[in-house]
Amino acid sequence: MRILVAEDDAVTRKILTATLERLGWEVITASDGTAAWDTLETLGGGNAPELVLLDWMMPGMDGIEICRKLRSTPGFEFIYIILLTSRSEKEDLAMGLMAGANDYIAKPFHPIELESRVRVGVRMVKLQRSLASRVTELEAALAHVQRLQGLLPICSYCKKVRNEANYWEQVDSYLTTHSDVELTHGICPQCLEKMMKQVDESPA
Repeated sequence: MRILVAEDDAVTRKILTATLERLGWEVITASDGTAAWDTLETLGGGNAPELVLLDWMMPGMDGIEICRKLRSTPGFEFIYIILLTSRSEKEDLAMGLMAGANDYIAKPFHPIELESRVRVGVRMVKLQRSLASRVTELEAALAHVQRLQGLLPICSYCKKVRNEANYWEQVDSYLTTHSDVELTHGICPQCLEKMMKQVDESPA
């Protein structure tokens, strides 16, 4: 798990970094809001940290502005955001959550509280990752099912079927292409009886 710490106070930034690294997480730091956003953009949506700790009051961009930008930027909208703030009024906390933060930590913070709230965030990120994987699997399964649904034109005489490209092909070829079915060829009893009868009736 990679965590971005955006905090303009050098002492607080060092404490945050040391605490998180001691707990086994990879930490990237930024000394102000602009540097934090530049780091996120440089890494891109695919490699961006999945959890960020944002100080509310920072030079350049503050934590609230970054929250709003993250929630409105494709690839960043699911990053788990924890705001660091010395504000304690309910209106302020509500503003932070409405801007897109998932949680907040009041300053001055205790290392145990920091660990607990970050662990909650890590669990949420893992759950979100798992759900995204399941959605991808379900979409693939649905697409597979949809390929075999609907009307399938078949010739009444030769029994060929018409594919999506409007070409006629053998049923076994179509099924092999459009499903995971592997076909083996044999002769049903009715056809075997018919063939034997034709052999018996054929002139010597």
